[in-house]
Order: sequence, then C-alpha cells, then structure tokens
Amino acid sequence: MSAASFNRKVHRWGAILFAVPVLVIFATGALLQLKKDWSWIQPPAQRGDASELSSELSIGWDDVLSAARGVEAAEVASWADIDRLDVRPGRGLIKIRCANRWELQIDSASGEVLSSTYRRSDLIEAIHDGSWFHDSAKLWIFLPSAVALCGLWGTGAYLWFLPHMVKRRRKHKKVAR
Repeated sequence: MSAASFNRKVHRWGAILFAVPVLVIFATGALLQLKKDWSWIQPPAQRGDASELSSELSIGWDDVLSAARGVEAAEVASWADIDRLDVRPGRGLIKIRCANRWELQIDSASGEVLSSTYRRSDLIEAIHDGSWFHDSAKLWIFLPSAVALCGLWGTGAYLWFLPHMVKRRRKHKKVAR
C-alpha cells in the first residue's frame, strides 16, 4: 500500500469516527469566542459604585447572602447554593454564580442587585470539554478527538501537498532530459 493510499484511508476513517465530537468542540468553541460579545451566553459585567476603593467591602457577607436570597430565580437559601463569588473592587461589583447557573451582580457599596441573569457560558464550556456528558467522556472521547484532529490535519496537509510534489518532480524530470 502506498503512503498516499494509506493517508487517504486514515484521513477518511478518522474524519468519520471523530466527526461528531469534533463538531461539538467547534460549535461550542465558536460560542465561547463570542461570550463577551453576546449577552445570551454570558451577562456583561455591570458597574457598581466604585468611588470608595479599599481592601475591604462596604457591605458584609451577610448582606451579600441576603441580596442573593432576594432573587427568587437564583434559588439561594444558604451559602451551599452559591458556586462561586467574584469580587471586583475596581468595578464596585460582586458577581455571584449560583449552583443553578444563575448569575447575580451586586453593587459592593450598597448591596443592590444590578443584574440577575442566567449564565450559559459555564454550560457551553462543560459541553466543549466533554465533562457535561460524563467525566470519562473528557478523557476517552474528547482527548482522542483532539489528537485525531491533529492527525487529520497532518494527513490532510500531506494529501494536499502530494499533487504539488508530483507535479514538481515531473517538471524536474522533463528539465533533466
């Protein structure tokens, strides 16, 4: 079997076997590239009252929890319902990511809720890396897909260059005669 024939078979079967995971990676990757530009994916960061910049918050942690509890859609009853806090003193903002993927943005000076929106970027990222499907899908489907994609790039580049190399060889043989 020639190298060209072998590369065509590897390229064809690799593309067929890994088409679905690679398509998922491409589609979600494109969405993640747009997350700062499209508020449907990730809510834009608001600005709170950042006039009093200091190393300490103007409101207490109990006030932060109370503000989160005040938003019904966030379903926050205790700190256990909060996945992550992102404190941005320069913007006067505290971002709260709830366990149900809801995002709250609170003014760090007044405790006022500036934004309450569903955050899709974390879900899209989990689909992108395969962890949304199952923990082992990340290692046994998405990682091999990435390696196969590199292989497909290599075999595709070889198949693209092959006609050019053949043409060049023929041209040099004609000149040598």
